[in-house]
Amino acid sequence: MKNQISVSPDGVKYPLPDAEDFQTEFKRVEKLVEKARQEGKEIVVVMGVGFVGAVMAAIVADTVGPDGKPSKFVIGMQRPSVRSFWKIPMLNQGVSPVKAEDPEVDPMIRRCVVDKKTLIATYVYDVLQLADVVIVDIQLDYTKKELGNVRSGYVEMTALEESFDIIAQRIKADCLVLIETTVAPGTTEQVAYPAMKKIFRKRGIQSDPLLAHSYERVMPGRDYVASIRDFWRVCSGVNEESKRRVTQFLNEVLNTQKYPLTVLDRPIESETAKIVENSYRATILAFLDEWSKFAEQNGVDITKVIKAIKVRPTHSNMIFPGPGIGGYCLPKDGGLGVWAYRHILGFEDNIFKITPMAIDINDTRALHAAQLVRDGLRNMGQPIASAEVLVLGASYREDVGDTRYSGSEVLIRRLTEMGAEIRVHDPYVDTWWEFRSQDNYPENNRSLLFRNQQRLKELEVSKDLNTSLDGIDALILAVRHEQYLNLDPDETVRIAGKPIAVIDCFGILDDDKIKRYLTLGCEVKGLGRGHIRRLKEEIRKTAGD
Repeated sequence: MKNQISVSPDGVKYPLPDAEDFQTEFKRVEKLVEKARQEGKEIVVVMGVGFVGAVMAAIVADTVGPDGKPSKFVIGMQRPSVRSFWKIPMLNQGVSPVKAEDPEVDPMIRRCVVDKKTLIATYVYDVLQLADVVIVDIQLDYTKKELGNVRSGYVEMTALEESFDIIAQRIKADCLVLIETTVAPGTTEQVAYPAMKKIFRKRGIQSDPLLAHSYERVMPGRDYVASIRDFWRVCSGVNEESKRRVTQFLNEVLNTQKYPLTVLDRPIESETAKIVENSYRATILAFLDEWSKFAEQNGVDITKVIKAIKVRPTHSNMIFPGPGIGGYCLPKDGGLGVWAYRHILGFEDNIFKITPMAIDINDTRALHAAQLVRDGLRNMGQPIASAEVLVLGASYREDVGDTRYSGSEVLIRRLTEMGAEIRVHDPYVDTWWEFRSQDNYPENNRSLLFRNQQRLKELEVSKDLNTSLDGIDALILAVRHEQYLNLDPDETVRIAGKPIAVIDCFGILDDDKIKRYLTLGCEVKGLGRGHIRRLKEEIRKTAGD
């Protein structure tokens, strides 16, 4: 690893450790653990300090016992790769390795690292032998070989399977291993458990591994911490002792008094619950895609239809899908179930129809948004090629900085394929890593699915809206960030310097703003906004009168 450097998002360079550093680092951690044990603390290792693991580690480290004193000592463990090593020194400084809009994240991590001294980070796997509890928060990707065909993809199990071996080779016999990663159903019982049990026997351990599964329901945004700590949890274990231990542990670190645990009989039920939960939500969104297109073709405003329906309490969870379904879970989790049915559970029949179809629809919705951009410009007598197109919103949902599987990414890639010149503005995103590091970021590199993508590695995300608007030909309202909800049409057109094509992907524009843009000579289109043609006719009629 000599001379290799890991660079943090803010540009700080951290040299990767040399071979001789590992022993020194283990001794450092061992001394801290010994002190923590003398103070009566339980030792918890969290494997993976990414989006979920970093905050989960801090929540556990912030736990206090009945006496009001800290009851856990937490070690965040991250392998020392070029891509991720920077998280370790950053966390050890009391700085969150994940950007969060929740004001509770940064103070909690700093408090646990600097003040309470109940949280540290390391890169040494041998710390697993010191643990009473190991929480597995290792990323599990579903790699899609083509857009709109989830069945051609596969679950990248290698890193997770290797982690089970690494854990089993080092932990104590009575250590609880809690898998928090969203996994393919059957993973805990049919992949992790037999592999760990085999290694236990080789080590001369006759007892069975204490293995449990409990999935998180984390949501980015201002309630990031609460979505982990103050929210309902589902869990289970491979045997009664595992179930007892995981129930006890979660009752200690989460707010289960207000949000009680649901304890299921088997881990496959807990694993399936997460997949079904997210597949259900993805399916509702996909269902509205076809009605959104129906609305466009038949003069209907789908946003008004949805509002009319949502007054009925049984339908209050109806959501307009926007230009694509993003976040780390909904675009892939159903695929884990489809893949597991054959490759873990061993069935050859094809029972899945709705779940993969929903993923395929959601994956390709942004392609239709790109068509609206093309058509809007064409109606103004301008080709998409070389047009200056501003995309407002890089993240996958409103008022967060999370770009994972963002619908805006696919939209930009298709527009770039057609020759458009892209600008991006987002008040919450500093660097769009899916573009900046697209050659090696993560396994689902969507640049491979489109042509003409290399120049997107230089794509910058602007924070200056006026500069972004200057001289554009088309404006895409791609995310419902608060900053975009009240843009003034007159001011927007004035800064742009001419009438532009305006494409509303998320029902942001009300009728008055649509009319104003049209009056100013703009072309307006929107996903599910079929009534715009009617508004245009009204304006023409008024002008004729």
